[in-house]
Amino acid sequence: MDENISKEIDMGIVKIADDVVEVIAALAATEIKGIAGMNENLVGGITHMLSGKKTLSKGVKVNVLENTSTIDLYVVVDYGIRIPEIAKQVQENVKKAVETMTGLSVSEVNLHVVNVKLPEEKVNTEEVNG
Repeated sequence: MDENISKEIDMGIVKIADDVVEVIAALAATEIKGIAGMNENLVGGITHMLSGKKTLSKGVKVNVLENTSTIDLYVVVDYGIRIPEIAKQVQENVKKAVETMTGLSVSEVNLHVVNVKLPEEKVNTEEVNG
């Protein structure tokens, strides 16, 4: 994986770090209703625990090859949503956001559903107060 995405323009070179693309993709994915959040992989989780830093790019892996890229998203979905419909919306939104903001061509957006967020149970106040 390249450290930075580079583009030559008339006045010089523009470099976009892979981390920037990852953050754009994560934010675009979580804009879609039904996506409860992103899931950290094992390495990201360990890094987060050791450094204490929260990264917006957790659950995203970007692979850049020349002028195209593939993006892997590891997401948590809300219970009861139709996963194929949400997946298509996420893929379209991420592709559009990354291409618009970076000028990079996105060849694939792979969505990995790794968990389902269950609805929170409502506590009956009568039972608690006795």
